[in-house]
Amino acid sequence: MPHAPTTTPSPALLIAQDWKDYELLDSGDGMKLERWGDAVLARPDPQVIWPRSGEWKNWDAWYHRSSKGGGRWEYRKQLPESWTIRYRELVLKIAPTGFKHTGIFPEQAVNWDWCGELIRAAKAKGREVSVLNLFGYTGAATVAAAAAGASVCHVDAAKGMVEWCRENARLSRLAEAPIRYIVDDCLSFVRREFRRGRKYDALIMDPPSYGHGAAGEVWKLEEHLWPLLEDCRSLLSGQPLFFLVNTYTTGLSPTALGNVMSRLLTSRGGKLSVGEVGLHVTRDHLILPCGIYGRWWW
Repeated sequence: MPHAPTTTPSPALLIAQDWKDYELLDSGDGMKLERWGDAVLARPDPQVIWPRSGEWKNWDAWYHRSSKGGGRWEYRKQLPESWTIRYRELVLKIAPTGFKHTGIFPEQAVNWDWCGELIRAAKAKGREVSVLNLFGYTGAATVAAAAAGASVCHVDAAKGMVEWCRENARLSRLAEAPIRYIVDDCLSFVRREFRRGRKYDALIMDPPSYGHGAAGEVWKLEEHLWPLLEDCRSLLSGQPLFFLVNTYTTGLSPTALGNVMSRLLTSRGGKLSVGEVGLHVTRDHLILPCGIYGRWWW
């Protein structure tokens, strides 16, 4: 097994650029203009701190923030309550929500591809691969891992998100795939899995900055990330495949995340990469940074 790096590598920027049903058309003034299939949505984005280069005329729905929190959608034309888009073999449900989200983070496609490649390579060697996806949201990563041939345990504290994942699996013709759907607080679930002696070959997580579990548990990334990662390390099998951490927490740098993962996993060998995920802006060819990642693989 190769030696792990002793220092965190320089951050790398990964661009999700293989979409056909999604496009980041333009950005500016704290907003991004996106095409989701045939629908064009304008949504706020805190990373967009530059001005717009022109007027936006061809939009179907615009999300307006409220000074009291949350916001509302303004519709220029009637859109269906939900629709689907494709990414490679995946079919994923899109629905504008009351908190501006659509159910998919398109920049994460680079991580879906990376996980899928590692799983397929392991399967080609005759290995069975088990994946644990924590804070799994609507399950695009879960469905991508299942499509690559893994068995997946999908965990999220919100029942609606877990049901959305189940629907994405059905849409992607993976209704009978070996996916466990769990509604639970992720930290509590991981600790119970340790007591049960469960092991996983790969872990994926996208922890929020702040949140509440199904039973009202409070999650704060700064306080709970390290204990969660420590507990997750104990769930790795004797021949782990990968450990992927995504986060959108403002102020947490790729280098800081890499330092955490290096401290956590150096003794297990393997390789580490860290950086940002982003999207190309069609109109002016800027790159919108969307979040950070840490990847460890063996």
